[in-house]
Formats: sequence, structure tokens, C-alpha cells
Amino acid sequence: MQLTTRQYNLLERAVTEGRKIVVYRRGSEFVVRPESLGLRSGREAIETVQPTTGDRMTIYLDDLDGFEVVDA
Repeated sequence: MQLTTRQYNLLERAVTEGRKIVVYRRGSEFVVRPESLGLRSGREAIETVQPTTGDRMTIYLDDLDGFEVVDA
């Protein structure tokens, strides 16, 4: 997925404000809290934490089908 400027802004704001996001990838839906956005092995990635279990997850932007920022 190639993000637009608006989508980057939403994602960066979710990181800085500690807001949850819903990530859609390969037919699955994940609710996570993004901690950082950057490059990993030459690919753009979101470093996230699953809020219920505390499990860490790296999600590559080029693997995404979409995402939404959650208000609560």
C-alpha cells in the first residue's frame, strides 16, 4: 500500500498521541498501538504493541491493505 500525505499524517499523529489503529493485512484485522514509524531493512514499517497482550509486532506498510485510526 502506498500511503498518501494525509494517511502519513494520520499515522504519525496516532504514534505521537498514543492512539490505537486498526490495520488490515491479508484478510486479517489487527487493533494495535503504534509506537514508531521508520525504515527496517529498507522497508517502511510501523512498530506496534497489541494493547491487550503487550505483544510487539512489526507491520510493513507495503503489506497493508489499509488502516484506520481509532478514536478511543
